[in-house]
Amino acid sequence: MMITDFYLPYLGGVEQHVRSLSHALAAHGHRVVVVTLAADDLPARARDGAVEVRRLRSVTQRVPRLFSSSERPWAPPIADPAIIVQLIALLREERPDIVHGHDWLARSFLPLRRWSERRYGTRFVSSLHYYTLSCARKDLMQSSSATAGVAAERPCSGPSWQKCCACATRHYGVLGTPIVAANVVGATAERRAARPLIAVSEATARGNGIVGEAVDGHRRRPVRVIPNFLPPSNGTAKAGAGDGTADLLRRLPAGDFILFVGDLRPMKGLDVLLDAYAALDTAMPLVLIGKRWSDTPKSLPPGVVVHDRWPNAAVLEAWQRCAIAVVPSVWAEPFGIVVIEAMQGGAAVVASATGGIPEIIEDGVSGVLVRPGDRHALRRTLEELVADPERRAALGVAARRRAAAFSMEAVVPAIEATYRTALGSDRRWRSTSP
Repeated sequence: MMITDFYLPYLGGVEQHVRSLSHALAAHGHRVVVVTLAADDLPARARDGAVEVRRLRSVTQRVPRLFSSSERPWAPPIADPAIIVQLIALLREERPDIVHGHDWLARSFLPLRRWSERRYGTRFVSSLHYYTLSCARKDLMQSSSATAGVAAERPCSGPSWQKCCACATRHYGVLGTPIVAANVVGATAERRAARPLIAVSEATARGNGIVGEAVDGHRRRPVRVIPNFLPPSNGTAKAGAGDGTADLLRRLPAGDFILFVGDLRPMKGLDVLLDAYAALDTAMPLVLIGKRWSDTPKSLPPGVVVHDRWPNAAVLEAWQRCAIAVVPSVWAEPFGIVVIEAMQGGAAVVASATGGIPEIIEDGVSGVLVRPGDRHALRRTLEELVADPERRAALGVAARRRAAAFSMEAVVPAIEATYRTALGSDRRWRSTSP
């Protein structure tokens, strides 16, 4: 049983990972049920191929606009009473061997963990895709007072009660301080319950404060680093993309272009990229694919083309067609699934040396790393690659080879092995998996 805040049709790195993992496990013979938040326009029960999807409505969703944006519901950082009640019925129905949590919604399972373990032998595993244990915003970014209606953001130097409450209040509004307090409680429960915790990178483990952590003063908490992965190019990532993909791809430039994919906002380094691109002497277009936010730059340099939120199948094809892929994040990307997407597509990747990205890219071999926020270094690197197609090709070949380390075949067995360890050698899977 996967428990995740969001699932298809919502788009994002975690949503893609949970879907790919669910389909891969189903292909290995496991029965997989995904539990996620309800949405007004989606059925409470559905199937996504071999995967069953159950959508549950939370208490916070029943209070209009209290915890939700115009596009997505919101799971609080502690157990939600309505979700708990629905989970009891679902656990009785499904009797899962493993409950695998992927974000805050999974904390609603924690009050039921011991009951489910005694009754059905269920074990709880948690994957850390963000900095959910240490940051109420999940991103280790600190916001300052708003200027012209937009709050400035910078990487946080470390948590403290006063600083976190002020930052969360600017981010969430009047509920900021209660959310910080609730996250402390929820994070403590998740740390104690998960056996093991899985971090998608060493950087994610460090950012969540779980490297070398001790329990009861002597026993080290089990933490495993297992990266995200990409399914085969003809696999589940393309499923459900629809017939509009070809029409979208016709909007790409006919020749070489530079590609950025992600939220169109400063924490993704977009303003740094736009400044660097504006200083380039090149006719190569810069294509941006992503979601607009309130802090998305309003003016763009000549040569920049924006496309709003493409399906993953179209994005994967765009990576294969671009000359240079850019991931200029200024926040500490826990992993950066767009990086391995671009590398799998054979693109020459230029990315910030932040978060988990340096664990993916071998600097100067399978991509080029630049200091986050350094627009001059980014401009110089882009300038060199624009002028050197042979180096771009060599980087692309090495990138594709490196991306194989993050394939489904390389990663999913490690996750299955983690499940087996959690269950213990005296138990067998209730599935057709060998």
